[in-house]
Amino acid sequence: MEWRKLREQQEDMLSPFAARSINSFGRLVPEEKCPIRTDYERDGNRILYSMEFRRLRHKTQVFFNAKNDHICTRMEHVLNVGSIAVTIARTLNLNQDLTYAIALGHDLGHAPFGHSGERVLNKCMQKIDSSMGFQHELHSLRVVEKLATRISKEKINDYCGLNLTFEVKDGIVSHCGENYNEYILTRDLDKTPETLHNIKNHGALPFTLEACVVRLVDKIAYVGRDIEDAVRVKMMDMQDIPGDIRNELGHSNGEIINTLVCDLVENSYGKDCIQLSPSKGEALKKLINENVRLIYKADKITRYEKIAENTLEGLFDNLLQSVPDIEKLQSSDTKVYRMFYNFITDKCYDENESDAQKVIDFIAGMTDSFAQSCFEEIYWM
Repeated sequence: MEWRKLREQQEDMLSPFAARSINSFGRLVPEEKCPIRTDYERDGNRILYSMEFRRLRHKTQVFFNAKNDHICTRMEHVLNVGSIAVTIARTLNLNQDLTYAIALGHDLGHAPFGHSGERVLNKCMQKIDSSMGFQHELHSLRVVEKLATRISKEKINDYCGLNLTFEVKDGIVSHCGENYNEYILTRDLDKTPETLHNIKNHGALPFTLEACVVRLVDKIAYVGRDIEDAVRVKMMDMQDIPGDIRNELGHSNGEIINTLVCDLVENSYGKDCIQLSPSKGEALKKLINENVRLIYKADKITRYEKIAENTLEGLFDNLLQSVPDIEKLQSSDTKVYRMFYNFITDKCYDENESDAQKVIDFIAGMTDSFAQSCFEEIYWM
């Protein structure tokens, strides 16, 4: 029995707007099909079992160096996005496997120290070349295409990366949840594998409705949870949120998620778009802006950002100086340099890859604690 083909036939029952694995643009490097899993489910498994996904457990979501085990990490955020997005996809009769794979992979390229680290690495790159930069969603695509490694029974043409399908990669690179006023998403059906790398900004719309779901759910998952964590560390109280927003969306993270999910389903069912109602979309934007005021720009956060900035800038400057002498890296007594050497030699870098990009790739993959320990090893006397 060809179980995968049976499952692919079952996808015929999905919404006419859903993505079907049999119609996928496929992988950059062709592979033999799995006998049981669809291509999208296989992609989700590859992401889940990757080393890059495991490291999300020790990467900041909002709160740095949290000693409280109940504070959200980047991995927990990703799993929350996956759970919420699959619930919506199931209800809208979209492809759940594709939705989950995109959700699992959407933050693989996040830097240590959250968005603070992202801004620092962006500044470091632009210091070298003003035409370059660092955006975590673009780097997530780079991770799954070039930097991530997986164990397989045979090496496919010395190919680096996870070799994911186009639709999953598109959802990852198009997921940006930082457009606060965005609550209606339509598909960009003109996209192709050839145009995927033309994405240079946050505004590029996804190719599938499943990716649209993940993009909107990214905001739904973090907005209430960040408040919950801020209350837990006594940075604020739920009553600090204006009453009109709480009355519109809810008085807890659970209520906020439930309100927005129900509204999204109600306004998207049977339509070729993913959207919230104007009232809920406006309330979500206001709530995120309250988070910016009360949490993301709070004194405790901004003061710790200086530590993150010093750490990542120090690593970038030092490692960039060390790259030209590759033999010295290999034989160094400093563990960080030897690890950097192994990183460079393990990746599929061509001769045109800049030294700055290699340094950024190495640092962006670090967990918060590993970045701090590397900084201390290099700079402590």
